[in-house]
Amino acid sequence: MSEFDDATYVADDGATSIHDGWDIGGNANGGYLMALAAAGLRRVAGRPDPVSITAHYLSPGRPGPAAVTGDVVKAGRRFTTVQGRLESIGDDGERRTVIQVLGTFGDLASNAASDFVAMNGAPPDLPPWEQCVPRESNGAVPVAMMDRLRVRLHPDHAGWVRGERAGVAEMAGWFGFADGRPLDTLSLLLVADALPPAVFNIDIPPGWVPTVEMTVHVRAVPAPGPVRCVFRTRFVHGGMLEEDGEVWDSTGTLVALSRQLALLPR
Repeated sequence: MSEFDDATYVADDGATSIHDGWDIGGNANGGYLMALAAAGLRRVAGRPDPVSITAHYLSPGRPGPAAVTGDVVKAGRRFTTVQGRLESIGDDGERRTVIQVLGTFGDLASNAASDFVAMNGAPPDLPPWEQCVPRESNGAVPVAMMDRLRVRLHPDHAGWVRGERAGVAEMAGWFGFADGRPLDTLSLLLVADALPPAVFNIDIPPGWVPTVEMTVHVRAVPAPGPVRCVFRTRFVHGGMLEEDGEVWDSTGTLVALSRQLALLPR
């Protein structure tokens, strides 16, 4: 079992745990928490792929026992929509909701393909993997999960580590698992929140960027190989920001889109 599969395992009764080492400064990564919840809720749905997942983040995810609970809102011919939550369980048995989730699940591999395609975009223009900058786990804010991932940033977007910012809130790079696990639709939920925030490339000190809400649309099953990602922020005000993401597989297919609302680094 890969590290990601182990960290997102949910038993038939919904019992699970938030694993250590998938965090940023001690707080579990938002994409990891979404993937953990989706791993349990897809069993409730009876369909393998998260097609659209929206999560509201209500409290920090700390390592320890947890549970995923949910119920079906509607089961249709192609999709099943479920609602549910990921709860942490304290030593005294008290439950606290970490994220509240609404998700639509389907089987993307069996979806009928359409001949009609309209694309107003393309994969990010990235240098080859070996020419991009490895994202390390150490830094101003420790990112423990980088020991389990292989994230390489576009050289033009990595200067913030040295205090040199590009001046545009954009972050692009490659993503893969350190243990070589193939990417699937569940792991795309993690990918959507795995790169450094795009705002690190403007005049904002790096820090923990708490997610308020995140939505991921999974559009296709990724082909083998690492994926290319790009994340952009246009509006920062009122102490909040939005971040829009694109994930493209090794064949140039758009496999996921994301948007999250987050707070400024702290």
